[in-house]
This record gives sequence, structure tokens and C-alpha cells, in this order.
Amino acid sequence: MATIASQVILHPYVSQFLKLGSSNVGRDKLYRTVQYFSRFLAWFLLSRGNKIAAARWTALKSHLGTGRKLMRLGKPVEHLQAALRAASSTGEVGEQVTTIGRQLAYFGYLAYDAALWANTAKFIALKPSTAEKVTKTSNRFWLAGILFSITHGLLKAGRLAQDAKKLRNSETWGEKELSDQAQREVRQLALENLRADTRYQFIIDLLDIWIPASNLGLVNVNDGIIGFAGFVSSLMGLRAQWLAINNINGKKN
Repeated sequence: MATIASQVILHPYVSQFLKLGSSNVGRDKLYRTVQYFSRFLAWFLLSRGNKIAAARWTALKSHLGTGRKLMRLGKPVEHLQAALRAASSTGEVGEQVTTIGRQLAYFGYLAYDAALWANTAKFIALKPSTAEKVTKTSNRFWLAGILFSITHGLLKAGRLAQDAKKLRNSETWGEKELSDQAQREVRQLALENLRADTRYQFIIDLLDIWIPASNLGLVNVNDGIIGFAGFVSSLMGLRAQWLAINNINGKKN
């Protein structure tokens, strides 16, 4: 019995999960996944008339949302630093501008989000009308950040496609070029990985954009669609973080 327990507790997957949970980003992505699953399930139960069970999952969704706001209190500064680093870097102008715009938008989104958490925790007292304005402004910044991210993804995907095409066209079969074939294959593999990462993030952004758009009343969709879209994008983000933090090489597409 002790041997079976040891095999379960010391299993590599358990260790990898603990490693994921030990990071703030990993916990946030895990909580986000449960939060949006709870939102979808609450809608599903409510649509079936099960109000008591739906209220339970709605409460879990709300508490996880509040907890995630607390965990993200330092994130605005990180995005501001990222924007400054992007401004001082060199590269394609379009990609640089959209990166700066995305980071500044997320800075604004999370800064206003922190004020909402402080109001929920009763550390500050905002009037209902003020809290509503802060919520709308936060969602506007969030929507802007996702739009910048989508634009950045399109620009980067186009550039990488051109780079891949140039690399393929540069292949010749002379004696000298054969000695460089291995190097070209390494570059081609690196390009394919970058293109896969770009497509992966693009899909996440296309799923996430419905959330702030719905919050702002720009689209009319129910909680089931929002919950499902958020759940899928959260799973994708959780998987990417799992692979990154455990140093697992795997394609995401």
C-alpha cells in the first residue's frame, strides 16, 4: 500500500503539477481555467432550471475572479517594463508598435482592475457609478490589448511566412550548400516553431476577445459562449505554461 502511495505521490506528473502551481503565473492560469469552466457550468445548470447548483458555481467563479485580481496586483509594472523594453529594441516597426500598444493597454487594464479589487475588498470605497466607469475603462483597455495582440500576430505571421519562403528559395544543391544543409534545417525548424507559437497565441486572442467585447455590450452573447470560449483559451494558456515551466518540447498546433 505504501509503495502504491509513493508511486502516486512521487509520480513525475505530480511533480510537474506542483512545479506549475508553485509559480504565480501557473496558479493564475489554473484558477482562470476553473473560473471560466464555472461560468459555463453555472449557465448550463441555470438553463436547466437548477438554480441552487448554478448559484454554487457562480459563487466559485466570483471568488476566483477576485482572487486572481489580488494575484495580479504587481502585473501592471511588469507590462510597463515590457513596453519600455520593446520601445528600446530594434525590429519590424509594425511589430514593435503593436507590442508597445499591447503592453500599455494591459498596464491600463490591470491598473484599473487593481482598483476594482481594492473596492471589492473594501480597502477603498467607490460609488456604484464610479465602480461601473472603472469596470468599463478596464474592459476597454483589455479589449485594446487583445486587438493589439491580434494585429501583432498577423504582422509577425506574415513576416515569418516571408522568412520561411526566402529560406526555401535559398536552397541549392551545390557542393558548398550541401555542407550548410544542417544549418538551414535548424533555421527552418526554428521558424516553424515561431510560426506555431504565433498561431497558438492568435487562437487564444480570438477566443478571449469575446469576453471584454461582451462586458462592454459590443456583442450580444450568453454566459455559456463566454464561459466556453474563456475555458478553451484558459486550457490553451495552461498547456503552454505547463510545457514552458517543465521544459517540455512539444508542438502546440
